[in-house]
Amino acid sequence: MSSVTPIRRRPNPPDLQDHALNELRYIRRTMERAGSVTAFPGWGQVVIGCTALAAAVVASRESSTDRWLAIWLVEAILSVVIGGAAMARKAKLAHVPLFNQAGRRFALSFSLPILVGVVLTFVLYRAHLVADIPGMWLLLYGAAIATGGAFSVQIVPVMGYSFMAVGVLSLFCPASWGNAILAFAFGGLHIGFGLKIARRYGG
Repeated sequence: MSSVTPIRRRPNPPDLQDHALNELRYIRRTMERAGSVTAFPGWGQVVIGCTALAAAVVASRESSTDRWLAIWLVEAILSVVIGGAAMARKAKLAHVPLFNQAGRRFALSFSLPILVGVVLTFVLYRAHLVADIPGMWLLLYGAAIATGGAFSVQIVPVMGYSFMAVGVLSLFCPASWGNAILAFAFGGLHIGFGLKIARRYGG
């Protein structure tokens, strides 16, 4: 009777192991990028849109330019708080780190145009060019979303482009339309895009 020689498994060659590790790293980076995508808060945008509509109603009753500007600045601060809280909550529910590599890129890309908007608001106010502020706000806010949205799903940069388009329109419209345009953009666009993001990408 012939003897049976057991088959010995050879260890994986080093190059195969390195390839497998590289693949795992790639999968991890992809999942991190996807995690930052799902953390964009659709319902948070809806809430921001509702508060913007309320601010537009209050601001429309003000005859003082200073009080009108103050109302919208308070709304801007409130929007940042709501957006940040909603993003943190969504990331937590999805068990995704909020400030992974893609998340940090989004934060940096988003914050720079916003900081420029803060500076230009002061400059235009001091130069008595308040009528140009709504268009400037919408242009830079749209640019912030579009550049930050480069690391997110396709609908996010489209949202940014929409804000920018309304901002350009605002600069060529009568000054008396400013409050209505802000209501349409910060209110209507936030609610419309927020609902789409919430339904398609899990809240």
